[in-house]
Amino acid sequence: MIPRILAVLAALTLGMAALAEEMKMAVTTSFENSGLADVLLPAIKEDLGLDVQLLVVGTGQALRLGQAGDVDAILVHSRAAEEAFLVEGYGTHRREIMYNDFVLIGPAADPAGIAEAGSAIDALRRIGTAEPAFVSRGDDSGTHKKERALWAEAGLSPDTFGAWYREVGAGMGASLNTAAGLDAYILADRASWLNFGNKGGLALLYAGDPALFNQYAFLAVNPERHPHVRNDLAVQLENWLTGPRAAELINGYTINGETLFIFNAKSQ
Repeated sequence: MIPRILAVLAALTLGMAALAEEMKMAVTTSFENSGLADVLLPAIKEDLGLDVQLLVVGTGQALRLGQAGDVDAILVHSRAAEEAFLVEGYGTHRREIMYNDFVLIGPAADPAGIAEAGSAIDALRRIGTAEPAFVSRGDDSGTHKKERALWAEAGLSPDTFGAWYREVGAGMGASLNTAAGLDAYILADRASWLNFGNKGGLALLYAGDPALFNQYAFLAVNPERHPHVRNDLAVQLENWLTGPRAAELINGYTINGETLFIFNAKSQ
């Protein structure tokens, strides 16, 4: 009986230790939709013995979770919002991890003619003139913030658009599904588009403008603001995400021979 009790106690102790090595990280829906999490999380568990629980939301909501101390770290892609998060004292620092680019998706027939555009701004102006169906994330995500910034650079405001412009308030995958159903234009990140299985009549019509650069960064939540956060685990994860194993996995992640992300973390 005593050996059995000891075995049960040992198992409980191991279970508690495992729970102690869990952390929460808020990530963007574009990161989740890319499929990269399915590659990285098992390797993190193997190398660090760390279970990373992902809260999949838009960048704006991820930052709010960090502000509230509901997560230990965030992985997002909106530099201005990230820097504001740091200035307000909610994060310890910002560490760039990887990048890809935004792309403009639309009906293969391309009624707005954006495939011939000279720039991303020109492409949006063509859409604004032709007024074809356009789907916006509308969820304060990094992609939504980028889209709004591009419209502003084009001298246009979605607040003045008609029914052709549809804000869906959804993640990247759901928004792409809506665009496919409406045969509409949409701004997406390249990784989500490549991993999207319901393309329907949509095609990648415009890409390559430096204005469409899409940087992802890791921010640990400030333990001075929220003492309960697992900053020790966030530091371990950051060191792993900026190390050689992560670089190999990120750079090696492809779909149909196309690379989805480029690792660009710098050593400190």
